[in-house]
Amino acid sequence: MVTNATADLAVSVHGPTGVLDLVVPAGAAAVDVAEAYARQSGLATIPALCTRVGQVLPPDGPLVRQGVRSGDLLVATPGPVPAGRRPSPAEPARAVRRSGAAASGPAALAGCAGVLAGWCAATADDERLRTATVAVLVAGALVALLPFGRGIGARAVAAPALAAGAALALAWDPAPARLPVVLGICGLVAAVAAAAARALSRAADEPLQAWIVSGAGLFVITWLSALAGAPPRVSWAALLVLATLAARIVPGLVVDVPDQYLIDLERLAVTAWSARDQPTGKRGRTMIPPAAVAAVASRGARLLTAAAAAISVVVLVAAPLLLTTATLRVDRIGARVLVGCAGAALLLAARSYRHRGARSLLRAAGLWCGAVLVVALLPVMGETAVLTLAIAAVGLGAVLVVVAVATGRGWRSAWWSRRAEVAEGLVGALVVASSVVATGWFRQLWEMTSLWELSR
Repeated sequence: MVTNATADLAVSVHGPTGVLDLVVPAGAAAVDVAEAYARQSGLATIPALCTRVGQVLPPDGPLVRQGVRSGDLLVATPGPVPAGRRPSPAEPARAVRRSGAAASGPAALAGCAGVLAGWCAATADDERLRTATVAVLVAGALVALLPFGRGIGARAVAAPALAAGAALALAWDPAPARLPVVLGICGLVAAVAAAAARALSRAADEPLQAWIVSGAGLFVITWLSALAGAPPRVSWAALLVLATLAARIVPGLVVDVPDQYLIDLERLAVTAWSARDQPTGKRGRTMIPPAAVAAVASRGARLLTAAAAAISVVVLVAAPLLLTTATLRVDRIGARVLVGCAGAALLLAARSYRHRGARSLLRAAGLWCGAVLVVALLPVMGETAVLTLAIAAVGLGAVLVVVAVATGRGWRSAWWSRRAEVAEGLVGALVVASSVVATGWFRQLWEMTSLWELSR
């Protein structure tokens, strides 16, 4: 009797020397079981394995894929296989269904074109041009919502962007103080369009979920700030902080593994009757099909990519607007610290992503924060500071080249990984702390304290 702590299949093998009960892993091939039988029974040659109806099992095929289950009976035949019992030809591998990655590029271009068209129409002086642009965008959004035809998923992803472009052209106001409210309206319209597309078709369920959550969140934050009478920098700082924190929180939320894949519910179902008497029948094992695991992983990858894209768009808009609206000295210092720490936090959070698309989007967002910060600091920096910054950039680039080459050759360091985790936590704390200064709350408390001291 072979025992193994990780065994999944218990089979009985009948052969020339008798019957052997073997416990083998679920991924074991037929040749592995045949070798174990030959070794324990003392056979000089490795026999061929057949099912109880005489069908020969392919030697290199896993038993689970051949339909063998725990408790089945197998036959070991050291001689030639009887006629008519040859192994059936293996079924051709089924074509793997793609997730629509090829259509994501045109959908993104269509969405960007729709938003750009809405902005151009909003800033144009010709009223007829604005009306025509809005009509075209609304018609495009309605066509994209149709749940039939080719490219349903790509059209559904582009529909919220087209609707947001039309809303931008209609609700545009040149006053800087009203820009958060305008973008909040666009986010709400995009969320409604995404909800309609998701109700009509589930072809692009994951990106539409990201549209709904991000659009509704944008509307809530901007309109709460407007109702509270807060300046625009409060909305931009809140959006930047939430986007930075979401890069760390989202992976734990989007990858949802069903409980029955993690816990053997039959082993936990202990009642009074089962504790008193042992049932006579055999209890089956929980078998997780590979297709279910692939579906969970594919859905998680699509959700991660969609969430990373939403985070990148929010950072792309909020970072420069925060630096522009923070005009007072104390607020400006806090805004610069917030943008720099947010970029560092996004770059550090991207290292924990194994999906290439999501990791690239987060890295692009982090680099964008760094570029915006450098552009804001260059006018106030002296020649010595600019030279120091250039030397530091060149040195950092050389170090990154060396690290990239070493990583490509297989170098890994647990010490640096732990330091990166600590740095990510510290930078995240600085992001939350600097938001108090960037929004102006620290300055207001300072002024209130100063007035209270003067009034004494």
